[in-house]
Amino acid sequence: MTQTRVPTQDNPPTRVAVCPGSFDPITNGHVDVVRRALTMFDEVVVAVATNAAKAPLLSPQSRVDLAAGAVAGLPGARAELVPGLLADFLRQVGACAVVKGVRGASDVDAEVPMALVNRHLAGVETVFVAADQSLTHIASSIVKDVARHGGNIDDLVPAGVAAAVYEALSEDHL
Repeated sequence: MTQTRVPTQDNPPTRVAVCPGSFDPITNGHVDVVRRALTMFDEVVVAVATNAAKAPLLSPQSRVDLAAGAVAGLPGARAELVPGLLADFLRQVGACAVVKGVRGASDVDAEVPMALVNRHLAGVETVFVAADQSLTHIASSIVKDVARHGGNIDDLVPAGVAAAVYEALSEDHL
């Protein structure tokens, strides 16, 4: 539950940003974007959403729990499930911005139309954060592919995430 505080001269309004994604699973790249967004905003909500174009490996609640664990050490960060339209969620949490990490031109091409729709529907601007160069090769789809083929993903994801991915993959093959 979001807590509202009354802004005063000594207690300015809280600037809340939302970092949306499917986070299937959350990666070290995602956490890096959240960490850097916290230098610009008082609070960052990792907004776990459903992408109708994707077949997720992990359940929505599992993705929220893993994201919450991944950002637990970052004061001002939390994870929540987006129950429907992102624009409605932005208003619900009082967001002043959406934060999206981008690894390259193809990410920008995919994100700009969504940024424009969110501005149109919710009046909220999107801030693009360039991925750390050492993390640009990390994507959730690549993490799942490496894990499916028996590769080690421990250094690509936050603690506890690899075990959840391997477990979900083993259940997927039952």
